Amino acid sequence: MHAITIPVPGGPEALVWAEVPDPVPGAGEVLVEVVASAVNRADLLQRQGFYDPPPGASPYPGLECSGRIAALGPGVSGWAVGDEVCALLAGGGYAEKVCVPVGQLLPVPDGMDVVTAAALPEVTATVWSNVFMVAHLRPGETFLVHGGGSGIGTMAVQLAKAVGARVAVTAGGRDKLERCRELGADILIDYREQDFVEELHKVTGGVGADVVLDIVGAKYLQRNIDALAVNGRLAIIGLQGGRKSEIDLGKLLAKRAAVTATSLRGRPLAEKAAIVAAVREHVWPLIAGGRVRAVVDRTVPMRDAAAAHRVLEESVHVGKVLLTT
Repeated sequence: MHAITIPVPGGPEALVWAEVPDPVPGAGEVLVEVVASAVNRADLLQRQGFYDPPPGASPYPGLECSGRIAALGPGVSGWAVGDEVCALLAGGGYAEKVCVPVGQLLPVPDGMDVVTAAALPEVTATVWSNVFMVAHLRPGETFLVHGGGSGIGTMAVQLAKAVGARVAVTAGGRDKLERCRELGADILIDYREQDFVEELHKVTGGVGADVVLDIVGAKYLQRNIDALAVNGRLAIIGLQGGRKSEIDLGKLLAKRAAVTATSLRGRPLAEKAAIVAAVREHVWPLIAGGRVRAVVDRTVPMRDAAAAHRVLEESVHVGKVLLTT
């Protein structure tokens, strides 16, 4: 088969489409013939040499894919060769074939084509696990998501709105904010021109956000705590603004607030399977019912993955950038 390899870490040009050995499914795995994958920020870090795959994972980038089952490993039941699926991966999505632990498989949602389904696994698993399983967002609460125009952001807006939350977003520029409004965002904050803490407190009467989903990290840490309501929950899932920061613990104590930080890629298989099962139970019906949709900015041939990486680095996209085989 062919896959995107990284012989030497570096810029987008480091991604090389090359012939590599076919993977063979082990016990509890299925072999998926990949139709599409999607680009995530973690892929850019891996390309640069800053984010190695977990032990035992495929060396190729790609944290999600969609396609058709080509073979079943020993002990697999409930699936058949030819089934259209999408999958959460620890790596290997930028390839013509990939082996997937059976607990990380999802059926392509009813009414959706198999290419578009590649936009779903990583964002739905990340948002559902952090916003609902960890931070326990409830109907009527105020939810703030940074990077509202990203793949994570566009899914978070829709899921929070679907459960009855009031949704605030930050994004750069009116065009991205307008797209967020179309998806259901109630409060639009242009981080280039507005202070999100001030704007959020202004529109909430000084109360703040019950849940904040953050991709920025250190740069926003204290400001996110300032933005929280009493009993608020901050979920950190990215470090685009750095790894280290100081916080005022007195403010955290006074608000009886919680700060959590999670990653998905390196979790044990059982934890990933539990998250995927929850996504299938709670999110898939919302997609089938038309209340939540995949937001795809563009598709790019997989062999031209470098071009897709440049799109993410320039942050000119809204939603997901897909790679097609």
